[in-house]
Amino acid sequence: MTTNSPYKWRFFRAGGFDQVRLASGQDLAHLRSLDQKLWVALACPASGLDLDPRTLALIDTDKDGRIRASELLTAVEFACAGLKRSDDLLFGASELPLAAINDATPEGRTLVAAARQVLGNLGHAQATAVSALDFADPVKLFADTVFNGDGVVIRESARDDATRQIIDEIVASVGSEPDRSGKRGVGPVLIARFFAEAREHDAWFKEGEADPAVLFLGLAPTMAAATALEAIRAKVDDYFARCRVAAFDARTLPVLNGREDDYVAALAGDLSANASELADFPLALAAPGRPLPLGADLNPAHAAAIATLWRDAVAPILGERATLTEEDWRLVQERLNPCVAWRARLRGPLVAGLGITRVRAILAAGAEAALADLVTRDQALEPEVAAIDNLERLVLYQRDLYKLCTNFVNFKDFYDGGEPAIFQLGTLYLDQRACKLCLPVDDPGRHAAMAGLAGAYLAYVDCARKATNEKMQIVAAFTAGDSDNLMLGRNGVFYDRKGRDWDATITRIIDNPISVRQAFFSPYKKLARFIEEQVAKRAAAAEVDTHKQLDATAEAAANLDKSKVATKPPAKMDIGTVAALGVAFGAIGSFLTAIVGYATGVFRLGVPAIVGAVVAIVLVISLPSVVLAYLKLRKRNLGPILDANGWAVNTRARINVPFGATLTGVAKLPPGSRRDRVDLYAENGFSWKTAILLLGGLYLLWSWYEGRLDRHLPDHVRSTSVLGSWAPAAPAAPALPAAPAAPAAPPRP
Repeated sequence: MTTNSPYKWRFFRAGGFDQVRLASGQDLAHLRSLDQKLWVALACPASGLDLDPRTLALIDTDKDGRIRASELLTAVEFACAGLKRSDDLLFGASELPLAAINDATPEGRTLVAAARQVLGNLGHAQATAVSALDFADPVKLFADTVFNGDGVVIRESARDDATRQIIDEIVASVGSEPDRSGKRGVGPVLIARFFAEAREHDAWFKEGEADPAVLFLGLAPTMAAATALEAIRAKVDDYFARCRVAAFDARTLPVLNGREDDYVAALAGDLSANASELADFPLALAAPGRPLPLGADLNPAHAAAIATLWRDAVAPILGERATLTEEDWRLVQERLNPCVAWRARLRGPLVAGLGITRVRAILAAGAEAALADLVTRDQALEPEVAAIDNLERLVLYQRDLYKLCTNFVNFKDFYDGGEPAIFQLGTLYLDQRACKLCLPVDDPGRHAAMAGLAGAYLAYVDCARKATNEKMQIVAAFTAGDSDNLMLGRNGVFYDRKGRDWDATITRIIDNPISVRQAFFSPYKKLARFIEEQVAKRAAAAEVDTHKQLDATAEAAANLDKSKVATKPPAKMDIGTVAALGVAFGAIGSFLTAIVGYATGVFRLGVPAIVGAVVAIVLVISLPSVVLAYLKLRKRNLGPILDANGWAVNTRARINVPFGATLTGVAKLPPGSRRDRVDLYAENGFSWKTAILLLGGLYLLWSWYEGRLDRHLPDHVRSTSVLGSWAPAAPAAPALPAAPAAPAAPPRP
């Protein structure tokens, strides 16, 4: 969104990009005119930040768990409109003076009235400021109120005992909901549900009263008879069915009346008072055509139910009798089945416990209208309570909104080196380092897929506090030092923003360069590790060969007769071996000569040449690693790490080498400290005496090579003799043609 605005913005540069400077209330008031392409972030999560969750919840108006730029703009505009001076937002004060509220508008005057009501409810009517703590406990804020705008009516809201009783009955029948005062009450929904149930129950009862077959004994006796019938119907039906089977085949009687083994198992322990252990056995002993006894000879587990059936159903319908035939049982069921069917169609069950008499009394008393009047009276205060909510919003915004802006519109808190940013969870102490860039993580695998693009060395850490059984996962960025001692399973301590300590263990690592220093020494460390590995492999192989030879020797010594062991003649030196050794020594001599020659040439140029040669060698080895690491370190980006946490970072927030050094503190001795250099358990190192001897030997070797010692040495060890013997023979000079002989002189006469 681009908006032409005459407002002049100021920017500062940090993290490799320009960020808007929010230095005044006017900057905040004109924030909507700032092009959102210049914002550092466009969205952030509404949780997991070092900010009051209540403040974040108020800003998150759509309650989707994310705060977007539009919601932040709405919050800023609300705060600027509610204050006389928008500069008050910059100080983050937790108290809001009533004089600071903008009472020039109707909304502002409502806020002032709400502030006075809050202070009065809390017993601080003479106070001149409200604080965030005044809203920390809403129950305390409305503790003594009976009408508070939420539409929930408590029993204290009623003016008479009859209404209070109805409120209690509604709570017992259909439930309750919390009132702002912290007490339980009923709102419009529960009230409507209760009276709907009451009307349904009354209509259902009228259906039963209209059918003479339903309540033929009267209301209470018929209901009692139907209840007694339903309680024991299945067992009575089972008894008469067993009697019919016995009449069909008398051989089934032992099985029909229960096997002896079953009784033994059921009666193995102590019996209860009603012999409930026999509940699964027949109601009485079955026999062909035998009626059901209503007194004696009954299964004691069901004796009470049969007595109730006789008293409430059999006697009122059939009259007094000691037994019940199958025909009598069928007649009792036929008379009570209409009532049973009517009861199965029960409507308004939630109020059935009150009884039809009480339900009809409530409906006739006009209680529904009385409760509706109480609800209306309570809801009439909703604007005042809404003003209290807005007052809380203004108090929290004054305290927290600027802090959120400096971690959303720009990343001032992150880059200025002062107070940590709101997304920094705490500090991880591990491997003599303090990592300040630590963020919460829910799913390390999913988080690493995105955060790995940041180019930073990241360690995922499991944190736990055994005292409170709390657990969490974090990701920490190591931006200084080296990675030699960082590995899975390393333990450290994590301190959160509240100062609480957590046990911390590394569970996952994303490997990237940490520092230029690490890159400089990396080739030498790799060479040292390679040599150590090779030496270890050779030593292990040699040890295996030695053991094999010892085993073979021991086995041969055990099998051979010592008297027949012949002495093995010494091996003769092979001519080829001699030749190979000669070639090897010659090559070694040539190599040493070349090295000595090059070193001598350098030494002849003086100390600057020697230093330059050493520096050149170091650069050749380390410079490629340093350059590559530096290029990668310059590209470290905070964006992917935050994006993996639900942010929408709108720029490339770099973590370059100098800034990275501030995010991870490396252990250093405090200024002015004194250190005892004597280590009682130090390993024998390279002493200064050895160094002097080595340097003296090198100097003598160089002097010998230069021939300075020849006059003091025998001929065969002089440098001219030794080095001359290694020099190749000079080619023979070509033979010159003989000069022509002079002609002989003629003989004299």
